[in-house]
Amino acid sequence: MKVYTRSGDKGKTSAIGRPRLMKNSPRIDAYGEVDELNSLIGLIISQEELKQETFTKLSNELIEIQHLLFDVGTDLANIDGDLPLRITADPTKWLEQQIDDYVEKTPTIEKFVLPGGSSLASWLHYARAVCRKVERRVVTLLEQEEINTHAYVFINRLSDYLFIVARYVNNQTNETEVFYRNSDNVFKN
Repeated sequence: MKVYTRSGDKGKTSAIGRPRLMKNSPRIDAYGEVDELNSLIGLIISQEELKQETFTKLSNELIEIQHLLFDVGTDLANIDGDLPLRITADPTKWLEQQIDDYVEKTPTIEKFVLPGGSSLASWLHYARAVCRKVERRVVTLLEQEEINTHAYVFINRLSDYLFIVARYVNNQTNETEVFYRNSDNVFKN
């Protein structure tokens, strides 16, 4: 099998169900950003800190998220609906359950937290920022074309998940979170 096809040498690529699109089209850009996020999560999974028994659940969740991100990418590439949609409301509900579980395991905060802490938590905060970039690209696509809105909602919720697991990791590794010094109380119960 050849890895290169030369079919993209003129700036176009294939999406599911449509003639070739320019590589900078909003659709290709959106699922390309999903791929970047998925790769970053793969990098996070490879971190030694995540291999501790304390983080087995988190590691397994991140692997599941990688699978789901492939599904999101497929749904975004599925222009004419030639394939059944892969993302439903269920993955978002699952993420919300995980978020609620981690919220119970982390101290309550009222102010913005600066991204950082342990190396693993810092990578998770970075993934949250990349996830927000993905969300912006998907919204750009959503404004122009019809997409699976469950995929968009999943990405939106995923950034919340990455934020809370970064906080959870800092809590588990006894890293002190630094609050933004000019923050008002923004998180209210």
